[in-house]
Amino acid sequence: MNNANNARVYKMSFAGVYPHYIQKAEKKGRTKEEVDTIICWLTGYDLKTLQHHLDSRTNIETLFAQAPQINPNVSKITGVICGYRVEEIEDPLMQKVRYLDKLIDELAKGKTMDKILRK
Repeated sequence: MNNANNARVYKMSFAGVYPHYIQKAEKKGRTKEEVDTIICWLTGYDLKTLQHHLDSRTNIETLFAQAPQINPNVSKITGVICGYRVEEIEDPLMQKVRYLDKLIDELAKGKTMDKILRK
């Protein structure tokens, strides 16, 4: 992944990406609530703060920079997303973005919430 593409992704509004996560989940019979649970699990946000970031159109870089606590179990998220092994992505911010992509992907593929949330 090149840095110009990464910078472009980081400046995108999370509110612009979020509906795609919901759509991907709902197309496979999953719910917005499950997507929100995953985002909160990963970032440490509560629903109210997550909604604030959506309403404020916070960019992806700021969303992750202000995250109360990235879940300590993120190291258990492994596999390929967008052609990259998430555990080998060197850019810490892009790795967090891809962790979220991977978790939403697992939701859409029918994994149980316990497995997705690495319980």
